[in-house]
Amino acid sequence: MMRVLRPVITLAGLLALWQIAFHVAGERAYLLPAPLDTLTTAIDRADRLAHHALITFGEILLGFGFGVALGMLSALVLVMWAPARRWLLPLLVISQAIPVFALAPLLVLWLGYGLSSKVVMAVLIIYFPVTTAFLDGLRRTDPAWLDMARVMGAGRGAMLWHIRLPAALPALASGLRVAAAVAPIGAVVGEWVGSSAGLGFLMLHANARMQIDVVFAALFLLAAFAVALYALVNALTRRMVPWQAESNA
Repeated sequence: MMRVLRPVITLAGLLALWQIAFHVAGERAYLLPAPLDTLTTAIDRADRLAHHALITFGEILLGFGFGVALGMLSALVLVMWAPARRWLLPLLVISQAIPVFALAPLLVLWLGYGLSSKVVMAVLIIYFPVTTAFLDGLRRTDPAWLDMARVMGAGRGAMLWHIRLPAALPALASGLRVAAAVAPIGAVVGEWVGSSAGLGFLMLHANARMQIDVVFAALFLLAAFAVALYALVNALTRRMVPWQAESNA
């Protein structure tokens, strides 16, 4: 029962704070719309919001899928092949020093205003946390387990499949949760830089027209999707590592 009530109470508290902030700001809707006005706008423009939301959500899901797959593959290559680890790991770290906003215009220039540039942007955001988390898990396998496997005659492939991968799943689960939380950033940034549809495109044009209620409606759709994606990934990762019990200090 409390699991159901907790998000409801949290949402009600946020809405109350939002309403208070609206009154403190002098009830100026062009700066901060009231919650009820935002809800009314979302209902009145449901078709338009749904059209743009479906495009953005498709970009996010594709970026998440490709980013997770590429991140896991990269981690496996880095842990199994020492030259790749020595040469590519520093480049992986350096790549994170480049702001995503700096890459977005280049991706739009190279890949166009369509789906590709937004998906690649989302992949770039998701790739690093998945790769580093999974790589860390693979590298921190208990040496005693690996020594026992060698004594029993296991090869590298068998040790990877039966020991390293199961041991690295908790770390991978953490990386997937982070990736789910930041997944919308890449797609929306790409839409801001150059697109003809999507929630980022809608927010940009609504902001230029001082339609702040539309901006907030789009933001809440993005937030709701991010929370739903995180909850889904969290539930799946709990099933993925059922032997790892949570502990609360």
